Amino acid sequence: MPALPAGPYPEEVHTRLAADAAELIGRYPVARSALLPLLHLVQAEEGFVSPTGIRFCAEQLDLTTAEVTAVATFYTMYRRRPAGDYHVGVCTNTLCAVLGGDQIFAELQEHLGIVNNETTEDGRISIEHIECNAACDYAPVVMVNWEFFDNQTPQSAKALVDDLRAGREAVPTRGARLCSFKETARILAGFPDERPGAVDESGAGGAPSLAGLRLARGEALPGTGGTRVVSPRRDATAREATTREGTRSDGTGREGTEA
Repeated sequence: MPALPAGPYPEEVHTRLAADAAELIGRYPVARSALLPLLHLVQAEEGFVSPTGIRFCAEQLDLTTAEVTAVATFYTMYRRRPAGDYHVGVCTNTLCAVLGGDQIFAELQEHLGIVNNETTEDGRISIEHIECNAACDYAPVVMVNWEFFDNQTPQSAKALVDDLRAGREAVPTRGARLCSFKETARILAGFPDERPGAVDESGAGGAPSLAGLRLARGEALPGTGGTRVVSPRRDATAREATTREGTRSDGTGREGTEA
């Protein structure tokens, strides 16, 4: 729990954030609905949600610091200690875990010399195990500032953080190119990504994301030797149609009255 009461932001910071907060609050019919964006806003300022940030949000929304703290400590995207420039989240939920996520996380901690929710001494990398990155079709998945790096291995994940620490470009598997954690937090608060072309870089899932749908339609997937999986609903529909056709015949090939 954060130490409260907390001091205010410096006047210049407070004035700047108050203008941003007013814009966010104005988007909602009820002011307190803007609490989540405001928490991202203060996280963009400091790299985490500090006691001062909690006080600021409470003052802007006429809430108690306890009410703001309850929300800030419920959602895991709000950091309780400073994040690195690049916040690395490793999915350790069931599918990613069994495909190597647990090993990736263990080896990254050893490689970086930090443990869960810690940041390297140079401030470049923080690490967190994530319950689910919602990308099971590309497991095991690592996210950097919430951008996807799919189909990772311990070796590729260590190379990724080494590139980030050295200032080398690391290109997400899909989605916009990386920006800093603070810049990401401001975008999540609801302000536009002003980097030229960044919005057009946002991507979606590819063939693995559609595999289940194709199988449900009775299609064969590449590399499966023509194996098809037909949904139970389609099987039932086919049986029903066959039964109806059978009841329309009197055994001589002439159609009769449908039963």
